[in-house]
Amino acid sequence: MPRQAATEVRASKSQRINLRTSERQEAILRRAAVATDRTMTDFILDSAVERAERVLADRRWFTATNEQWHEFQRLLDAPLASTKRFEALVARKSPFSATQQ
Repeated sequence: MPRQAATEVRASKSQRINLRTSERQEAILRRAAVATDRTMTDFILDSAVERAERVLADRRWFTATNEQWHEFQRLLDAPLASTKRFEALVARKSPFSATQQ
């Protein structure tokens, strides 16, 4: 993860997280923080947030079999059933162009 430039404004930190570690864990974290020229707090928070973002990103992706994927594509490509509300929406002038869509 890239280090934050000294000129960038840091977000205000108002929340506290307490944790306990073994001596070995604390020593590893301290050595890694020193090796990256970071404070223990910055090293631990940056590492934890990076990992949390990866965990949450995994929840945004899904997998599908080839059959499921083709069915998904078919549904996306299928025309929508026409309704009065849909027809009214399609008939509206686009806010992004000067011409009627």
